[in-house]
Amino acid sequence: MRLLELHCDYAQYAVREKAIKGAEEATEEQKKGVRLENVLVVFTTVEPGDNDAVLNDAANQVQKNFLEVKAKNLLVYPYAHLSHDLAKPTEAVAALNKFYSLCQAFCKTAHKSPFGWYKSFELKCKGHPLSELSKTISAEAGGKTKLVTPKGKVLEAVEVTIEPGKKPVLETAVSESLKKEEKMASRFYILTPDGKVVDASAFDFKGHDNLKKFADYEIKKVRVYAQEPPHIRLMKEHNLVQYEPASDSGHFRWLPKGLLIKRLLEKAITDIAVDYGAMQVETPIMYDYEHPALKAYLNRFPARQYVVKSDEKEFFLRFAACFGQFLITHDMTISYKDLPLKMYELTHYSFRREQSGELAGLKRLRAFSMPDMHTLCGDLEQAKEEFESQYHKSAEWNIDLGIPFETAFRAQTDFFEQNKEWYLRMAKHFGKPMLLELFDERYAYFVTKFEMNYVDNASKASGLSTVQIDVENAETYDISFVDKDGKKKRPFILHASIPGAIERIVYALLEIEAGNIAAGKIPSFPLWLAPTQVRLASISDAQLDYCNKLLEELKELGVRVDLDDRSETLQKKIREAELEWVPFVAVVGDKEVKEGKISVRVRATGKNEKLSAKQLADLIKDECRGRPFEKLSLPPLLSKRPVFGG
Repeated sequence: MRLLELHCDYAQYAVREKAIKGAEEATEEQKKGVRLENVLVVFTTVEPGDNDAVLNDAANQVQKNFLEVKAKNLLVYPYAHLSHDLAKPTEAVAALNKFYSLCQAFCKTAHKSPFGWYKSFELKCKGHPLSELSKTISAEAGGKTKLVTPKGKVLEAVEVTIEPGKKPVLETAVSESLKKEEKMASRFYILTPDGKVVDASAFDFKGHDNLKKFADYEIKKVRVYAQEPPHIRLMKEHNLVQYEPASDSGHFRWLPKGLLIKRLLEKAITDIAVDYGAMQVETPIMYDYEHPALKAYLNRFPARQYVVKSDEKEFFLRFAACFGQFLITHDMTISYKDLPLKMYELTHYSFRREQSGELAGLKRLRAFSMPDMHTLCGDLEQAKEEFESQYHKSAEWNIDLGIPFETAFRAQTDFFEQNKEWYLRMAKHFGKPMLLELFDERYAYFVTKFEMNYVDNASKASGLSTVQIDVENAETYDISFVDKDGKKKRPFILHASIPGAIERIVYALLEIEAGNIAAGKIPSFPLWLAPTQVRLASISDAQLDYCNKLLEELKELGVRVDLDDRSETLQKKIREAELEWVPFVAVVGDKEVKEGKISVRVRATGKNEKLSAKQLADLIKDECRGRPFEKLSLPPLLSKRPVFGG
């Protein structure tokens, strides 16, 4: 069965003439024309073998999307063009009517257009992240069902257990850890700086609005956006990132300006990791499903995998750098003197098949760059010491970037009780309450972790920095060190991503600026991340020779600079530079040529200053001191720049 679901402002259709002899009867209303507002249109194709299990699964999928997008009406629209393999008309009609009745169970305003007619139709799709979804659900022998892509690739295997008189129960073939996480009964508290543990439902959140939003997000688990997050508009407007329609959902094309920002962030965090003592490595992006250590780990990591085949063997695309780094440490000879031992990789890329309904621009995607560090520790006390150190480094990173965050500690209950004073010390450091999640049974390999979360403009939270204490994988991967007594022992392993995924940092920075725009403030990139730091704008063509000399001088001085040499008015040049959030716009006229200085408009202050090229370069370099630098790979002359499509 094939479904194409479109959430529309409206959809209207009218039947014209019968396309087949076995067409259903159409009402007079359907012949005149039916119009539905705020409607989820479900274009539906029935294929051979679509049994009750498939129909139930399809209805469940539609119900989930219908509730998430908050549609008021539902339209089941028979549409043969989604498949080349069609069920017989009599079978299709019976299946469609059964599917329609299942939809009516959750939507009293469900409507179905008649099967077997040529129809005219018109619709207006809303255009948010969930407004266009396609699914293929097919049946196999033995009561099994699978979800596949339009190209036939299996996405998730599911097993359908049918009991008489009951709806099928669908079990997704994901890790045991993910299943446990979804079923896990957590208890949420607020950990206060003065050491109190307060039930989240009883805590007074006055003065802690973002913590309240974060707690609600975690407890209620409403992950889907009703409207497109504003960072998506900004990433497109600034030609940073675009969706890649030729790839899977959640994969992106990075354009020169966006890639520059991404590379600078990657360089900054890599320098921090190496300065912290981490050994940098690079490992493969795919691994054998049947490798014994990896097979065990897959069931203990809460993530969905991509699967690829090579020479009849199945491989999975990595969702973290754990596999490669653990296999390296397995082969190493490690002494207690080497501990704590740190290993780091910036993965290009890690892959997780997040659920399509939860994908949201750069916040939640399926291919991402993850700075991944693992620390081997000799005992629990050393692990706690490293955990706390990395906790502070993570906070420093976010504070330095200007990203406000809310912290969550997550822990197995008995571990928290045994180490309560340690948690309280970390909570007290920042002098603000934090979310605490306790669970009695571990659903994964870690006994505790922290996350630093950004709360965006839609009150959705995103995990950025995180560190976990792993108590299983040293055994799983047979990783050991030789202790003082000459005996081999298992280390504790810390999993750390001090910034979180690079894409999420860009998302957070753009969401912050979207909030500034909404508040009437001037948006900007941090100066060291601004793709163009200085825009030279000539008043007329007469100053272009001098502008070109300034361009070369500023480039030599280590500034990202470009020149608006187009035959446009000065007002338009300045306006477009402001729309690009260029920090310094240097206007050059005859007076500036004569004086050897330039009139610089400073975006941060709105003031104009007369500066030489060197003075301007020194000002920028002082503010960016200690930051990495990259050249922008775009033509420096705006007249030579192409326009990106998409």
